[in-house]
Amino acid sequence: MSQDFDKPIEGHEYDGIQEFNNPLPGWWLVTFFGTIIFSFIYYIHYELAGGLDQSAELKQSLTYLESLKKGGSAMDEDRLAALFTDSNLQLGQTSYVAKCAVCHGPSGEGLIGPNLTDNHFIHGTGQKIDAYNVIANGVLDKGMPPWASQMSEEELVGVTYYVHKMKGQFVSGGRPPQGNEVK
Repeated sequence: MSQDFDKPIEGHEYDGIQEFNNPLPGWWLVTFFGTIIFSFIYYIHYELAGGLDQSAELKQSLTYLESLKKGGSAMDEDRLAALFTDSNLQLGQTSYVAKCAVCHGPSGEGLIGPNLTDNHFIHGTGQKIDAYNVIANGVLDKGMPPWASQMSEEELVGVTYYVHKMKGQFVSGGRPPQGNEVK
């Protein structure tokens, strides 16, 4: 039995108002089913997968702000390693060429600044977070500016990742090793 959407439904009239059997608009149906899908994902994330509730997120944010207030870095080795992605590597390469290659050379061989392709470190123990802190905070007595005020955190992570990838490549014609060797 096909229904005619242009004719009123028999017996559905009150005070001269007729009821029609019209389908719901497509945008309304998409919104309705979208909210159902969203609620399902929301439930899985917060109830089954252990997502942080509002109080836990607030606590985490306050801890982060307190560490920044005390002058500490909000970045740690695990978070930094988790942010090492291909897109950050490309962003890091672009930022390195634009800002760091002047002193460290296009391949990291070292011009004014130290060689970044050997396994020697002047500042730190060779961990990724040490490189991040040197890039972010600079080394003023050596003439390296703090880049944290001029780069976004994503750029800082990208440059750190790019510099980390240079280690151990030993570009010929580079500056001689400086600092402590770390393997």
